[in-house]
Amino acid sequence: MTIADQVTGSTIAGTAGAKPAEAKAVAAKPRAPAITLPAIGERELRLDLFRGLALWLIFIDHLPPNLLTWFTIRNYGFSDATEIFIFISGYTAAFVYGRAMLESGFVIATARILRRVWQIYVAHVFLFTIFLAEISYVATSFENPLYTEEMGIMDFLKQPDVTIVQALLLRFRPVNMDVLPLYIVLMLALPLILWSMKWRPDVTLALSTILYAVTWDFDLYFSAYPNGFWAFNPLAWQLLFVFGAWCALGGARRMSRILASPVTMWISIAYLVAAFYVTLTWYVPQLSQFMPKRIEQWMYPIDKTDLDVLRFTHFLALAALTVRFLPREWPGLKSPWLRPLILCGQHSLEIFCLGVFLAFAGHFILAEVSGGPGMHALISLSGILIMWGVAWVISWYKRVADKSGAKTKNAVGNADLAGGG
Repeated sequence: MTIADQVTGSTIAGTAGAKPAEAKAVAAKPRAPAITLPAIGERELRLDLFRGLALWLIFIDHLPPNLLTWFTIRNYGFSDATEIFIFISGYTAAFVYGRAMLESGFVIATARILRRVWQIYVAHVFLFTIFLAEISYVATSFENPLYTEEMGIMDFLKQPDVTIVQALLLRFRPVNMDVLPLYIVLMLALPLILWSMKWRPDVTLALSTILYAVTWDFDLYFSAYPNGFWAFNPLAWQLLFVFGAWCALGGARRMSRILASPVTMWISIAYLVAAFYVTLTWYVPQLSQFMPKRIEQWMYPIDKTDLDVLRFTHFLALAALTVRFLPREWPGLKSPWLRPLILCGQHSLEIFCLGVFLAFAGHFILAEVSGGPGMHALISLSGILIMWGVAWVISWYKRVADKSGAKTKNAVGNADLAGGG
């Protein structure tokens, strides 16, 4: 029985009710594992690749609109890089800590998860502090208070004592700092999710779907300071996180025949084409006349805060085609051209924080120096190169400078795989 089978509580087909000798004979027969568990030291490079891609896209989307913005997926459909990031976070967290829960028990696995949550929380507080200092310095030095208003820190300048407390409670967040609080809340719920997955994975996913539906029906949300609500509602986005965990712990294997079906492929393609046409109407208003009014009334607004169904299904269509046409053994994953993306994906926590810092720096340069297309391209490419360089340094340090830690490191509770070191 594989580790994933034990986590998800599955049994070997044909052994239920069989005699011990018969059960042993059936168990001895080779069969497909519930999920592909890499050996110690081996990574699922597709996850790193797309997590790195999500980080680059998030950075570009946080900059003012420019030429590279047209290469991000949000301009060609309903979902964007956030869905990629949250799904992969759920997948990798369940894979790593699901193994830990099986081998060490619920209490030890929970302790490891809480340790990881603490690391993410400290990173968020550190980023919050640096981000405030960056914005305040620029606003003061260039005597432009619009920066503080645009970045959402005006309340901090008015009531710094109250605002800092609210920030520590994750209720106050400047612009572009909404993903980490969402990730923290979802990771806090991970022990319960994994315990439930061990009991009944499909029931867990169903309960997650029910919570998502109830959130929409009763307009449930997390309040923010000084007013309003979280930009990413954890009560809704948990569905994508739980779905990622469900896929990691056997769900992807059970869906393999569906994903391999030509019907699934053509449905996904048709949906993506339809979504692309809808997004075209946002930029070419003349095309909207071909959109039936009833469909527009039903479809809009496509809510990102509560993870609109259209966004979720758009991500599913992209994921289905990706799994079909990008196998794990694809030689391109070893290509040096993709190495920068994979490196950034392997250190996602650090690179995400750096990307938020670089996005405001780029915003400031574009506002104060030049806003032309050439400068836009230079800022975008420079930011990506800096993220790649920092990821390379972090990887080098962990590989070479920290040899003693590398000797004792194993896949159980591997924070790198779960989202950064």
